[in-house]
Amino acid sequence: MNINDEKRFRRSSRREFLKLAPLVALGAFAVPRFRDPLLMEGLELTDWFSARLFRPGHLARTFSNSQVTPIEKFPLNSYEDDDPEVDLENWTLSVSGEVRSPGEYTLAQIQKLPRFMQNTRHICVEGWDVIGNFGGARLSGLLNAIGADTKAKFIYFECADGYYESLDMATALHPQSLLCYEMYGKPLERERGAPVRLALPTKIGYKSAKYLTSLRVTNVLQKKGYWEDQGYDWHYGL
Repeated sequence: MNINDEKRFRRSSRREFLKLAPLVALGAFAVPRFRDPLLMEGLELTDWFSARLFRPGHLARTFSNSQVTPIEKFPLNSYEDDDPEVDLENWTLSVSGEVRSPGEYTLAQIQKLPRFMQNTRHICVEGWDVIGNFGGARLSGLLNAIGADTKAKFIYFECADGYYESLDMATALHPQSLLCYEMYGKPLERERGAPVRLALPTKIGYKSAKYLTSLRVTNVLQKKGYWEDQGYDWHYGL
């Protein structure tokens, strides 16, 4: 084989490989022992890209009061129960991990932090979205108050209904990430996450966990989140 024939053979082989590559990939997905690892690697790659596209100072769109969806048309979407029967009078948020001031924090203490109101869009992974009115303290405000190590990687949350969720630190520090204790100018209703939930307009809806009971600042996640541990995206920025 002369040099020109060898070059043509290499080009032809490369073209044939590129043609076959998608079929090989599809074939790999058809094999159960290859499918799950490939899906997990795909999700990790998606999260990697999403994290790098996230702009900490970029605000989600806000809306006028006239554009807000009436609360009766704001769908309820719960993990197990619309009301896990939280003892609202004795509720506390347990804070632990990489913080200077761990302990139990009451709703009254959270409400002493600066209060913010925002009309932002809530987007559900099921395909619906609404514009809601949310009020509360910035999550970053609480993290500052408890002396959280903002160089830590994650914030992990647990909830009264057994749900759990986590955030990257950049999202936790975003100015629109709220510890929400009001909707539509009134204290949270039980079925909407009372007494405190997350309101995260830069994230898909399942990240906005309800009925918060604990917060841990950490560099290690044993669990990412209820839906993420079922195979959904973890970062899922909007």
